[in-house]
Amino acid sequence: MTTSTILLILLSVIISGVVAFYQYLFKVDNQNKTNWLLAFLRFISVFSLLLLIINPVISRKIVETNKIPLAIVADNSRSILELKATTDALKLVETLNSNSALKEKYEIQSYTFDDTFVAGKSLDFKGNQSNIHDVAVNLKQLNKNAFYPVVLVTDGNQTIGNDYVFSFHESTTVFPVVLGDTTTTFDLKINQLNANKYAFLKNKFPVEVFLQYNGNKSVSAAFSIEKNGKKISNQTINFDAKNKVQSVQILLEADRVGLQKYKAVISSSVKEKNTYNNSKNFAVEVLDQKKEIALISDVSHPDLGAIKRAIESNAQRKVTIVKPNSINDLKKYNVLILYQPNASFRKVFEANKNLKINTFIVTGMATDYNLLNQMQSDLEFKLTNKKENFTTSFVPNFNLFAQSDIQFSQFPPLENPFGKITEKGSVNTLLKAKVNGIEVGNPILTFSEKGISRNAYLLGENSWKWRMESFVLNQSYEKYDLFIDKIIQYLSTNSAKKSLLVEHESFYNSGETIEIFAQYFNKSYELEENANLSITLTNKNTKSTKNYNFSKANNGYQAIFDGITPGNYMFQVKETTSNASYNGTFEVLDFDVEKQFVNPDVSKLQQLANQNNGEIIYPNQIEKLLQKLLQKDTYLPVEKTIIKNSPLIDSLWLLIIIVVSLTIEWFTRKYNGLI
Repeated sequence: MTTSTILLILLSVIISGVVAFYQYLFKVDNQNKTNWLLAFLRFISVFSLLLLIINPVISRKIVETNKIPLAIVADNSRSILELKATTDALKLVETLNSNSALKEKYEIQSYTFDDTFVAGKSLDFKGNQSNIHDVAVNLKQLNKNAFYPVVLVTDGNQTIGNDYVFSFHESTTVFPVVLGDTTTTFDLKINQLNANKYAFLKNKFPVEVFLQYNGNKSVSAAFSIEKNGKKISNQTINFDAKNKVQSVQILLEADRVGLQKYKAVISSSVKEKNTYNNSKNFAVEVLDQKKEIALISDVSHPDLGAIKRAIESNAQRKVTIVKPNSINDLKKYNVLILYQPNASFRKVFEANKNLKINTFIVTGMATDYNLLNQMQSDLEFKLTNKKENFTTSFVPNFNLFAQSDIQFSQFPPLENPFGKITEKGSVNTLLKAKVNGIEVGNPILTFSEKGISRNAYLLGENSWKWRMESFVLNQSYEKYDLFIDKIIQYLSTNSAKKSLLVEHESFYNSGETIEIFAQYFNKSYELEENANLSITLTNKNTKSTKNYNFSKANNGYQAIFDGITPGNYMFQVKETTSNASYNGTFEVLDFDVEKQFVNPDVSKLQQLANQNNGEIIYPNQIEKLLQKLLQKDTYLPVEKTIIKNSPLIDSLWLLIIIVVSLTIEWFTRKYNGLI
């Protein structure tokens, strides 16, 4: 309370006394008890009113004692059931939660976790995943800036989430209580399998497998990969006490187009307690990228051999050199390379009007440009008979496919007639023409795209010198051949941009959340934010069908399924407005990730205890844990002094005093005939 407020209160006392004295005691001949009572009541009333006007702030010190939180977190996943540790878990949690000494010292917080972190849920051990990292993240949010202990009742086997050893706050002390039998049990396990989603036909694709052994003796295991129940790869893997983890790399042959399903299996002659983790399924989609290319020419030129070699450096390409008059069936070719077309090419152009096979036109001094002006609408040629040498400059903002500058400016010049080449349609140029270092406005290499039709133009002969120069610069043909392969890849893909894109896996494990992601694009190929997407899911075995709607997600839409039973499923995603659709399949495997453990992960829990200044505890050491938690010099409650400021005007008692004093004064005066 300030000095000015105190002075005002003293002044209020004087004013209240003067008013009471003047009204009931001044010039009163007979001062009896009634006068003194009325004067006192008037003093109280006036003084209380003046206090309300002054409204002094009254400060009070309040001491609060805050108990340290004690987080008791129990594992509610199915692995506890598989390790036959449910009884220990329930007993431990009940003992800790009901201990009166702990309740007196701590603010007990009881949680459970599986794939999510939940407060106050009873244990039923039905969780399909274990995420200890999520426990650490949530406790950080709930108990910010607090020094507190955590009792983590778990087997330490995490199936999802980041490494939990370093996830807890550095000031948090963690006591892991180990659930499950720690006796070493013989077990072979496929820990992780890595494989590409796609492979090309007649190519080999890599598979990387990490195998784990739990035991102390030396053992030989048979590792194999099966396809349609037949072994396609088999080898022996040796383990011992020092080599408990082995990495295996295998090359498999992609011999058939489509989704190919495989199964990795590890086994030994020793009987295992748990064989659930001895196999793992995976799938690879094999694509046929074998392309037939017709290199049509009526002249002999070194360019033909250079183009053929560059293209066929990719084993998925086959080039056939033919003359325009001898080619009969264009249908079997994916791309037509028309080298210096002349009048004899008219039949080829006419035949391709209906087939619409993408073309790569290479011009030169023997080209009939009048024919080209008639047969294509991308470029207009106004050229003379004079020969000119054109060097190139790279266009960095070219965006049809990814292509870097492979030192095009250092390549030898191409020969082509001098004149003007005008772009009639929408073309995308990769290389521009230069004469004596000056750009002349003509393209050297340009592309056009109309719907699903794609064409390329290389305007000049002697590109064989480019390939030779690339070898001189790089000691390899690789960069140049890859450049040509990208052109062929672009031309051999007749895919218009799809309006509906869907992402999904080929396999899912039973019990895990299945998520299918979709994107829908409008006619301008912009992501449509108000699309109406639905999915029809059909079990191939039971023929039962369910319909779901997609919900909005980040940069698209998603459909999430829980509780899908094992089996093969087909589905159709459909956009209601446009009727755009996508059909796909996936398989739900009868695989429970929580069943793959035979022992608790004691080493991981020990690391966690060491990292967070705790100590690993076993179920028979619960008294030891209680002693550590109840030590007098640790985890002491925190006392906080709070200064609470209360304005007097908020006091109800002062108003009551005013009302009571005025009421008594009025009745007293009325009783004594003073009113």
